Amino acid sequence: MSKVTTELLLERAVPRSTRLRKIETLNLSKLQLKTGDLEPRLFSRLRHLQNLDLSDNALDRLPANLSLPGLRILNCSNNQLEDVTALKQFPLLEELSYENNVYLTTNDDYKVMFLLQNLRLLNGKDITKLANHVRIVNSRELTSKVKAHWEKNFRSQLPEKYSVEHVKFIKKKFLKSAQTHVIYGPSSLSEFTRWRVKMIAEELLAALVGQEENTNLELPDRMEDNEEETPETPREVGDDIAQVTLIPSKRRGNHSAVGSASKRPRSQCNLEEEVVLSPRKSSPSRDDLTPDTPRASNQPAKGAEETHRNGEQLAKGQSHRRSSQLTEEPSQEQDKRGLSISPVKDLDDKDAISLEPLHFLQCHSKGNSREDFKTQLWSCVFEPPLDCGTRKDPVMSTSRTMATCGGESVCLIDCETGIVLKKYKVAAEEFFSVAWTTLTLVTNDGRKKKHNILAAAGRRGIVKLIHVSADFCYGELKAHKKPIATACFSPTCETHLFTASYDKRIGLWDIGVPDCDYNFKASQLMVLEVASIPLRIALVPSCPDQFLLAGCEEGCFAWDIRLDKPQKSRPFEVAFQFPNDEGEETASHRVDGLAFLNKDVVVSKSSKTGSIYLWSWSQSFEAQRKSCQKTLAAVILAELEWSTTDLPYLTLSTCPAAEYVFCGDEKGSVWMYNLSKHTSAWKASKGKCSDNRIAPTQILEWPELRANGELLTEVLINNVVTDPTFTYLVALTGVNIAAIWKKT
Repeated sequence: MSKVTTELLLERAVPRSTRLRKIETLNLSKLQLKTGDLEPRLFSRLRHLQNLDLSDNALDRLPANLSLPGLRILNCSNNQLEDVTALKQFPLLEELSYENNVYLTTNDDYKVMFLLQNLRLLNGKDITKLANHVRIVNSRELTSKVKAHWEKNFRSQLPEKYSVEHVKFIKKKFLKSAQTHVIYGPSSLSEFTRWRVKMIAEELLAALVGQEENTNLELPDRMEDNEEETPETPREVGDDIAQVTLIPSKRRGNHSAVGSASKRPRSQCNLEEEVVLSPRKSSPSRDDLTPDTPRASNQPAKGAEETHRNGEQLAKGQSHRRSSQLTEEPSQEQDKRGLSISPVKDLDDKDAISLEPLHFLQCHSKGNSREDFKTQLWSCVFEPPLDCGTRKDPVMSTSRTMATCGGESVCLIDCETGIVLKKYKVAAEEFFSVAWTTLTLVTNDGRKKKHNILAAAGRRGIVKLIHVSADFCYGELKAHKKPIATACFSPTCETHLFTASYDKRIGLWDIGVPDCDYNFKASQLMVLEVASIPLRIALVPSCPDQFLLAGCEEGCFAWDIRLDKPQKSRPFEVAFQFPNDEGEETASHRVDGLAFLNKDVVVSKSSKTGSIYLWSWSQSFEAQRKSCQKTLAAVILAELEWSTTDLPYLTLSTCPAAEYVFCGDEKGSVWMYNLSKHTSAWKASKGKCSDNRIAPTQILEWPELRANGELLTEVLINNVVTDPTFTYLVALTGVNIAAIWKKT
């Protein structure tokens, strides 16, 4: 017998009522209700119900015919819902909450925003602007792509005279093809995209063949060809993004000369006060360097010690769009876009590539202040693709979604649209590093599904573990007593996480796999002893289970990390020497940039001012095995020209697939090196370094930006990252701006 009776409904009405049709507010929370307990015939008598609370029950779905025509507020939080499409039966719904339903993801958020045309609050957040984008812009783009796919691949297959069977065959083939090949939006929304593509494709085919097909789904209102998207202001979209003005007409030509710059210490921030991060102060006296030393003229802030439970997060649905990032000042010399050409200094026209500036985001502001141009951004990692079912999802073959960190927040951003998909905040924290891994989670009914987990760490020495698709920070790992400079996951064991800290230790942790209730068990597997503070770490690609390389404040070191050895605490295996400015070999120097170009070639800086070294891991380490010495000279393959600044912590990155090296400088420029012509020669060089230094292929200059009417100057590029296919280039700055370019 159902738990829900007429007597129960009358008793749980607020206020209590004597007639079902008079009830306007009903609280059915914490009754352990299951889907079968919601009897449609009984609920159909609640003709004037406007507010329904079904939270804290055991519902796996909502019946499709509850018949509540006046429902405006619905709370389904803390249930086991797996699908949201039944919500379309409540067309007047304005406020909806379904937090802590583990099976629901961001894709469901977008489905709800499309299905419920009056929805304005989702999980407590205003989603009006994002919902309009989903209903209008997203639908317009997908409709255009679906039509183009039909015209190109299927129109010729539909003859003038056709049978019902022929139509069914074409329909099945077209729907499958469209869902596979029509791509739009971030990879994290691929499920929603396929859902909408199927809907649009069915509508299109029904119109073409003149059939009335019932898809049981509401179809979008078509926009006229001349209808334009309503512009969004920064305040309308969200207070996290400040108003910054790009002036294309004032871009100067190709004259980004490489020169010296005055040394500028970098300040740090604390997330409740000032957010300007710098691991260390640039100072000759190394003994005085501490994580809390100011880097610029800004005063360091005193940080609170308390962290909000679960790591504060932006509820699903809140986002920020392109127009709220940088507004373009009109110019007679520009076309309508004004951003078609990025200011690039091409040093080799043959190898130069074209990069279009897409977005300049200020989404890490302290206290959501538009005046914050001090928060420094440090780490950016693109989300790895997921393996969907038995085949590789083509939509997920390359990711457009990246995680960035700086100040008290971690953001997930879609590079193409500039939408901030999610945002997590932790008071009194300052995030220095983010890293992705993919875990196979088991639900309470025994199903297995892969999910991307994001680890974020920083000043407090704590690693936050975030289940991104569920918008939930499910745990934390108290890894170190001092700040964590960087972290990375093992590419071969998805639960193994390396953390490098200011306590002069590198820890290897097994973070475990959370169960359906997010219970997990983490353990420390190993501690690597470091002579100085580790700044960058990299697992050796040819043997990621055997060796780890670290760039530190006082050198570059390698460790044996094989787990079959008994020692839990291990010293370094070898310290590598590099030439300094005087040409002498030295092992004592700061290495603040470290990455692998391929399985053997290491890229590092900065033992020598104005240069970046490329050296062979295999040849260098082989020498150690033969000599059994702890200190050895690195086998240098080449030297790259770079800025002569002595400002530290402007790190580098690589794109192995494209054989590129990237490094920002103190003037806001990105130095780009295409090394595809050199890699084959290095294999045969046997460590013979050319006397000629390799110049950058091109230098991507920082555009002139205006913030609050003033020109934004002294831009430091702390980090430069590309996605694996080198489609997007992201520069993280010391002025709270994440800049995104796209290769054209």
